[in-house]
Amino acid sequence: MRVRLLRLRRGIAGGTVAGLCALLLAPAPAAVAETAREPGGGSLVMVLDSSGSMADPVGGGEDPGRTRMAAARDAVGTVVDGLPDGHPTGLRVYGADRTSGCTDTRLVRPVAPLDRAGLKAAVAALTPKGDTPIGLSLRKAAADLPAPSPGAITTRTILLISDGEDTCGTPQPCEVAAELARQGIGLRIDTVGFQVKGKAREQLECVAEAGNGRYYDAPDADALARQLQRAARLSADGYRLRGTRIEGTPTRDGAPALPPGQYLDTIGPGEKRYYAVDMDGTSTVNLGATAVPQPGAAVDTVDRLATTIAWVSGIGDEGGCATRTQIFHQDEGAVPLTSAVSRIPTEKRYSTCDNAGRYWLRVVRESKPGSDAARWPLEIVHGVEKPLPAGTVPAPSQPEYGAGGPEAALPTGDPKDVRGGTGFNDAKELGTGVFRDRLLPSETVWFKVPVGWGQQLRYDVEFADEPTVDGSGSTARSYGGTEVYTPSRHPVGTGTGVFTSRTTYTGERAALKMGTVPVAWSNRYEADPNVAATRTPGSHYVAVTLGAEAAGIARNPEIAVVLRIAVLGDEKAGPEHHARVKAPAKQDESTARADTGGAGGAGWTGTTAVAVGGGALVLLAGVLIALGRARRRAGRDGRDA
Repeated sequence: MRVRLLRLRRGIAGGTVAGLCALLLAPAPAAVAETAREPGGGSLVMVLDSSGSMADPVGGGEDPGRTRMAAARDAVGTVVDGLPDGHPTGLRVYGADRTSGCTDTRLVRPVAPLDRAGLKAAVAALTPKGDTPIGLSLRKAAADLPAPSPGAITTRTILLISDGEDTCGTPQPCEVAAELARQGIGLRIDTVGFQVKGKAREQLECVAEAGNGRYYDAPDADALARQLQRAARLSADGYRLRGTRIEGTPTRDGAPALPPGQYLDTIGPGEKRYYAVDMDGTSTVNLGATAVPQPGAAVDTVDRLATTIAWVSGIGDEGGCATRTQIFHQDEGAVPLTSAVSRIPTEKRYSTCDNAGRYWLRVVRESKPGSDAARWPLEIVHGVEKPLPAGTVPAPSQPEYGAGGPEAALPTGDPKDVRGGTGFNDAKELGTGVFRDRLLPSETVWFKVPVGWGQQLRYDVEFADEPTVDGSGSTARSYGGTEVYTPSRHPVGTGTGVFTSRTTYTGERAALKMGTVPVAWSNRYEADPNVAATRTPGSHYVAVTLGAEAAGIARNPEIAVVLRIAVLGDEKAGPEHHARVKAPAKQDESTARADTGGAGGAGWTGTTAVAVGGGALVLLAGVLIALGRARRRAGRDGRDA
């Protein structure tokens, strides 16, 4: 048995940032409850060790006679108090009914809308007695979880809490976990080892790895409560998928048609998925794929998701109009991974990819040996940007960060507590201001910020100075990360040479700076993909991630994170030169403006449509000179962004 130990590569850029203000201090627990998320459609069954060893004292602390079962009762109570109202939750126990026996496993609370009082009462009634049939209990627990609705993709979690290894031998726990992981999409087995060492810990680590989940170590009662909260909350707060169910094919033959919209599929390691896309000869077509592995599942630094717009020649050869590849950049654990491509017609219509006809979106997942072998949900978006009306001369490209560079002045003052979304579909809308959220290890939270023509997004992310667990010391390392996406879901925060998307996190304060260039229609002809994709107004998405190994650093279940957000520049009414400037909108967390392009993004605001449709355009000779500059830039063919 090989136990995979995920470690952050030491080459991660960044470091601790001293002198950040005390705004990062965590809010009171009551404030967290007020901003809890709604249930997300998943389900959870806890499998609690009630074998004879759970009657042993925890040892240490203020109450050395306190038993492990007493500590588990308190921890489970804390967990259920922190779950969202209504989240389907159940409880299975083993070793609670007989002094010996390898069939002693029982479902004491079925998986049903959260009943906090019932779960607490069930745990309070347990008396540790017998053996440790982990393998059988896992198999039974999988059957306890409700099957997803036809076509639905949800997370079903088994959370195993044990203070020792299986004492029955058959079935083997690791083999059962691997068997269950192969049977369905979205099944996750997390394990919490309560005061375990040696073979017992190795077995629980193996179960988590084979079960697409994560192992959490709990050397004492406080750690048990902390780690249980983290695992349960990750189950409840998983990415909220949205879209019409579709099934891609391994080759172009028979690939399903993909009209503009949003779709759901799955993809396994090493797989290709094809989808047929019909394009006209004038519109820009945006295609994006977001893979959603279980948070913290095993990945390698260079595990990747690649998207390609493919075409076929007259003799049947397959070519590519555009390709983009995204990798994890770290091997601590999985997070959502998005790759997006565009077909942008060239200015002189000389490219093969300018032709109207059938193309294919090809999505490829590549994984190293030892990485998560589960099928991942795949959320696909297809959006279309119609060409500019005849006679419209767009403003020149804006490839420089200018006022939105790293030294930009950002808002200060007291932060407002907010709760970020789980993904693109429920991202919390924010405007210019200072905001505070809280993250679990392995978690990514999402926000969206409206950005108009001629404006740019600039923000800082500050990770809190947190008390660390005993023994973590200065050598413990994790990371904090951020990414910004355009309305069409193109990631644009990496590769610029101006900003860095990751920093080392050790429990001390750390910060990141991130931003975009100004939104300009002509950016699509720039060579740098971080510029070329910043070409349409609308909601720009901000994702903030805390690395999985922060679970071994921070003493609190979550850490605080502060965002300082600024939308810079006056908003223009449209993409053309000298367009009138819109009246500034109120910039705060309540800013209400609909996404301009729907799924896949990339439309115009209502004001823009009026300005262009009225024909009141001013065409100046100087515009042609400026536009010529944009056209001469590398990337002139414009086939990708």
